[in-house]
Amino acid sequence: MSRFATIAIVGRPNVGKSTLFNRLVGKRLALVDDQPGVTRDRREGDGKLLGLEFRIVDTAGFEDHDAATLPGRMRVQTEKAVREADAALFMIDGRAGVTPLDEEIARWLRSEDTPIILLVNKAEGKQGENGLMESYSLGFDNPIALSAEHGEGVVDLFDALRPIVEAYDAAEAEALPPAIEGDEAEDAPLGPMKLAIVGRPNAGKSTLINRMIGEDRLITGPEAGITRDSIRVDWQWEKDGEVHEIQLFDTAGMRKRAKVVDKLEKLSVADALHAVDFAEVVVLLLDATKGLEAQDLRIADKVLQEGRALIVALNKWDIAEDPSSLFNGVRAALDDGLSQVKGVPVLSISGATGKGIDTLVRVAFEQRDIWTNRVSTARLNRWFEGAVDSNPPPAPGGKRIKLRYITQARTRPPTFVVFGSRTDALPGSYERYLVNGMRKELGFQGVPVRLNFRNSRNPYDE
Repeated sequence: MSRFATIAIVGRPNVGKSTLFNRLVGKRLALVDDQPGVTRDRREGDGKLLGLEFRIVDTAGFEDHDAATLPGRMRVQTEKAVREADAALFMIDGRAGVTPLDEEIARWLRSEDTPIILLVNKAEGKQGENGLMESYSLGFDNPIALSAEHGEGVVDLFDALRPIVEAYDAAEAEALPPAIEGDEAEDAPLGPMKLAIVGRPNAGKSTLINRMIGEDRLITGPEAGITRDSIRVDWQWEKDGEVHEIQLFDTAGMRKRAKVVDKLEKLSVADALHAVDFAEVVVLLLDATKGLEAQDLRIADKVLQEGRALIVALNKWDIAEDPSSLFNGVRAALDDGLSQVKGVPVLSISGATGKGIDTLVRVAFEQRDIWTNRVSTARLNRWFEGAVDSNPPPAPGGKRIKLRYITQARTRPPTFVVFGSRTDALPGSYERYLVNGMRKELGFQGVPVRLNFRNSRNPYDE
């Protein structure tokens, strides 16, 4: 049972479903554009409306196409979202009035068991009033006149949703076991791991996530660029009797910037980069049948610049030619192209067969542990003193650089501050020496490490 009641938004393309979704979650999570068919996968968010809290699901525009086509596969996802929801908001365009496709959707919804709330969007003005009157012919209870863009009609929507949400909350409260006081650990554990899957178009990102969670949650197919929004999927991974919470983020394929000219693709790539910002661990998925390309290195570099833990996964390993040579070539290219971070894990997997997925998830948790690791000040400075004694800083211009002590300022990513005199004259090669030593001796392999330098504030230090 979900913690909150689930409400799905359904309707034909371009009636304003994503606009309403964004209003209810309070941020622009779903991509919105004038052209129809922007939304493809189901997108979920935490909705709030005048104190009501619920899970809101944005769905693809319902179209009448064969199930084998991309619009047909989108429709299958929409149908599944409605059947799994506690209620559905059926939205039509008040300015356009009731269309034959609206009537077809209404017939389908009337055959389902899910409670339906009819919304007439863009209902402001005389033209919208005509659409509101027409909507009575669809056979549902009193329709709600709404403007998703301007927020009109939300009180009526609140009145319609309130009994559904409150009934669900009451049932959820009865199902919960009584709370036990004093059972919480002093140090709260990390929350669900935020794991983003990124890569070029058609690398198999959605197929991999579907295989992970064991259901066709995301739309897949031979067409490149199916995914547009960054979609979050909550998943529980079981290993050795333990259940681990994971938030998976599927993202749009990222092509070379010069090739991205379409406005919608630019929005999709920006959304993918936002998912990287939000993630803790990022899996760069490569197509093993195509090998490593320059764009893959650009994506990896972007992930590391954002300070995220990175894993490189070679997908479609089951159909790759000369896999051993491919693996060694990718490993060497990464060591050369990502010289700022040594030891990024490289794994071979197959999203189609499931090979290597458990290893991928296990390594992701290991990398998150490294990424969130904090070293005690005493241990850190013992290592630091030894590193400086073994290889003292140079003396450019005959003036000595003195490094006094080091402290860890933060984690996620591990960030350190070195205090001393004339640190601004320290060459980059010495900084790399310290970072490489930290990776080897303090266990920060494969994650970005940030090292900052501060000059002593005491003018008499010298």
